[in-house]
Amino acid sequence: MTDSAPLQQHEPLALPERSTGRIVRSVFGYSLLLALMFLTPIVVFVPAVMFACGMKNGKLAAIIMVALGAPIALFLDVETARFAGASAGDAMSGYSYLLALVVAVCVPAIAVLPLVERGETFGRVLVTAIIASITGLGATEAAMQAGYGFSPYHEQVVRAHQTAAAVLATYQKAGVPSRGVSVMKQWLDIGITCLPAFIVIDIIVVFVLSLVMFGRLKAWRDFVRRHETAGADRAPIAATYLFRNLTLPDWLLFAFVVGGMTPLASGMLQKVTGNILVVVAFLYLLQGLAIFRSLLVAVGAGFGGVMFGYFILGLLTITGISPFLLSIAGLFDSFFDFRHFRRKDHSDESHPH
Repeated sequence: MTDSAPLQQHEPLALPERSTGRIVRSVFGYSLLLALMFLTPIVVFVPAVMFACGMKNGKLAAIIMVALGAPIALFLDVETARFAGASAGDAMSGYSYLLALVVAVCVPAIAVLPLVERGETFGRVLVTAIIASITGLGATEAAMQAGYGFSPYHEQVVRAHQTAAAVLATYQKAGVPSRGVSVMKQWLDIGITCLPAFIVIDIIVVFVLSLVMFGRLKAWRDFVRRHETAGADRAPIAATYLFRNLTLPDWLLFAFVVGGMTPLASGMLQKVTGNILVVVAFLYLLQGLAIFRSLLVAVGAGFGGVMFGYFILGLLTITGISPFLLSIAGLFDSFFDFRHFRRKDHSDESHPH
């Protein structure tokens, strides 16, 4: 008879503690990266980098990262404007842009960092960040007006009117009939009225792209490994922020109802409700895209199948059918779980919100 050693339960190996010097170098490196991102198109991934720094070094490190990175970006922006001989209005617009990035992107990213750490649902993190971002945009406008007598929003409106005038002049030179020019002018006027909504939509895109990209960062994978070894019964946290898992809170329907009052309102109230409607409609469009993506995954579509699906979606977008159908699907997902083909009030409903 051969003796067999009893099986031993091995505890998961804990990740080694990081030295203070290593944390300092990491935060300083993230600060330089943040400053460069502020001045380049990769600014759309600023929240992802902040999440990575916060997960790796702690929430305080993410705050220090912004406190160091923002002045560096401001210094570079000032020197660039001085070298290029920019006008006072252009310089103030640049400073307003940096301030808006700090208080409407970085601060909301820090605010939702605890939600991301807990693995809260994609939709809840996104909507919380949007609300904080809107507050930050208002603070930017108030601060610039109080400190410098400059209105970033008014500057954007003036530039939008200049662009609209150039577009209409191009149409007229091209010989477009007056009726066509009139229709285009109406659409451009609507676009200018809904300019605040389009600014918020830009921030929404930033947070969506960052949350989707975040799952691919090494700091996030390390964080997930630590938490999944601590609780094996939990669902993988990284899967929470896959785009197909985007589910908006049900209470967003109230915002949709408020936006639906736009045709009945007038004056400033109509502008406010109209902007709310545009933002909510875009969010439901995103949720419709998430449903479409989840269906492709559910049927096991490979790379070719996914590309074919998006090709058909693109063709339908040209006709205007696709955005409408996706928005409707995103809206009614509040009542029917299209990802599992059942009603939300089903007794076995486990759809997270």
